[in-house]
Amino acid sequence: MGGSTAVAEHPGAPAREHPDLHLTQLQTLEAESVHVLREVAAELERPVLLFSGGKDSIVMLELARKAFAPARIPFPVMHVDTGLNFPEVLAFRDRRVAELGVELVIASVPDAIAAGTVKQEPNGSRNRIQTPVLLDAVEEHGFTALFGGARRDEDKARAKERVFSFRDEFGQWDPKNQRPELWDLYNGRIHLGESIRVFPLSNWTELDIWSYIAQEQIAIPDLYLAAERDVVDRGGMLYAVNEFITPKDGEQVERRSVRYRTVGDANLTAAVPSTASTVEEVIAEIAVTRLTERGATRGDDKVSDAAMEDRKKEGYF
Repeated sequence: MGGSTAVAEHPGAPAREHPDLHLTQLQTLEAESVHVLREVAAELERPVLLFSGGKDSIVMLELARKAFAPARIPFPVMHVDTGLNFPEVLAFRDRRVAELGVELVIASVPDAIAAGTVKQEPNGSRNRIQTPVLLDAVEEHGFTALFGGARRDEDKARAKERVFSFRDEFGQWDPKNQRPELWDLYNGRIHLGESIRVFPLSNWTELDIWSYIAQEQIAIPDLYLAAERDVVDRGGMLYAVNEFITPKDGEQVERRSVRYRTVGDANLTAAVPSTASTVEEVIAEIAVTRLTERGATRGDDKVSDAAMEDRKKEGYF
C-alpha cells in the first residue's frame, strides 16, 4: 500500500499529510535486539556480554551502546580467552573496551590449564575446554545472564535456540526443554544457580551483520578484509602461517589474497580466497555464497554434524 495518511494534530485541527512509515530490515533487527538487551537489563540481576572482538560480538556491543546511550553500558563484557587468538583481534578487543569504558572480565583457558582444572586436548582444539572455564567464571562472578552473538543461520544447533536460552544449575542446555517465546514475550525467571543465555542477534544473518557494519560505519579488525597473506593448504582449507600454524613436512607456503569470515582460534580457523578489501566488497561476496562461515572456515566444527550441539549441551555458549 502506498500513498499517505491524514493525521490530525488535535481535535478540530486540520489534518496533515504524513508519508507511510516503513522500517527497513536492519531497523527492524536493530529494534528487536535493543529490546532484548533492555529486557535483560531490567529482568536479570547480573548480566554480562560475551565479547571476543569478532564481527558478531562487535555488532552486539554496538547495539548495547545504543540501547543505553547516553549512559554507559550497565554490565561488564567477558572474553573466554583460549590463548590461541589472533593478536589483531585481541588488540581490537582491548581498544574497543577502553573506548567504551566498560569492565572487561577475562576467563583464561591457559590459566586453567596451568592450574590443572582443564586438560589440553591432543587435536589442538580448545573448544571443549572453554566450557568449564566459562562456567567457573559465571559462578565466580555470579552472572545470571550471558549475552552471546550466536545467530540461527550459523549452525543447526544454534537454529534450535530460543532468544532466551535457559540453562540449569550445571550450565547445561536441554534443547527439548526450552520456554515458549510468544509475541516477543521473554521469560527470564530463574532459580539460584540457574542462568539464561541470551542471543540478541538470533534473527540476523551474516549478510545482515555486514550490512549493519557498513551502515553504521563500525570499525572491525583488518583480518576480515582481503590482503596478501602466507597460507598453507590443509584438506582444502587455507590456514595463514602464524605463531600457531607452521608448515608441516610436504606443505608448501603460498602467497594468496585471502580474508577471514570468522576469527576463532588462529590454529583452527581458515581463511577464504577473496579480493574483497572493503566492507562493500565483502557484502557483495556474502550475498552470493551458499556456505556458512563456520562451515567454510572452522576446522573444529568438522568433527561431526552434532559437534556444536554436543558442546552446547555441556554448557558451551
